Amino acid sequence: MTVLSPKPLAEPVRTGPAVLSARDLTLVYRTEAGAHLAVDRVSLDLAEGERLVLLGPSGCGKSTILKAAAGFLKPAGGTIALRGRPVTGPGPDRIVVFQEFDQLLPWKTALDNVMFPLVRARNLPRTEARAQAEEALERVGLTRALHQYPHELSGGMKQRVAIARALAMRPEVLLMDEPFAALDALTRARLQADLLRVVEEARATLLFVTHSIEEAVLIGTRLHLLSAHPGRTLTTRDVAGLTPGTPAFTREAKVVHDLLFPQAEAADV
Repeated sequence: MTVLSPKPLAEPVRTGPAVLSARDLTLVYRTEAGAHLAVDRVSLDLAEGERLVLLGPSGCGKSTILKAAAGFLKPAGGTIALRGRPVTGPGPDRIVVFQEFDQLLPWKTALDNVMFPLVRARNLPRTEARAQAEEALERVGLTRALHQYPHELSGGMKQRVAIARALAMRPEVLLMDEPFAALDALTRARLQADLLRVVEEARATLLFVTHSIEEAVLIGTRLHLLSAHPGRTLTTRDVAGLTPGTPAFTREAKVVHDLLFPQAEAADV
């Protein structure tokens, strides 16, 4: 069971033109057995400073939508756009943090891992890249680990480095695919709290994928609920400002569960 951390008081969701938008997004995987429909005509908007969580049963296409937003997967139908410009491939304006611990370069220190894309993708001078990297690592509490290599870091510390690397790039959208799923409950709780703090400080725009209802309500300002395979939009819910442990948080988690799993609700009657 996920251990929940206190949720900071959320600012009202910022409104305005969408940073990231999808319209009738249809995503298909092609295998030797034929076409596999993963996502069917999903539409969504992500406003600046918003934390939108994709939530649904296993196999509903959450991670597939994230891959399309990152530019790793071309839509079979519909569109996905960043500030009105079609997404045609990966770019430094969209940075992904995955759940795997091996996303760091093993031959580089924590500091060098964060600096690397700043120099290569942002073309920053090394002195400026170093300053931004050190600031990002300080934000996630890793000032003392600047010169350690990935094999010297715990799983939670590796994820902190990955988050620091993503934030240092100052992307238009931060994309996170179940980044805490492989962590133990206490480490996961600490990183959830850290993530909320740093994205608020950075005023980051976040698209987050999780299979945990409690984590979704904790992290998100808004939830986008998806049906079982193929993924179709069920509804969206505003969850900004809900605090773990309160009746309102518990009620919302139950409402979301019942929307995602109506059969289980009926079986309890």
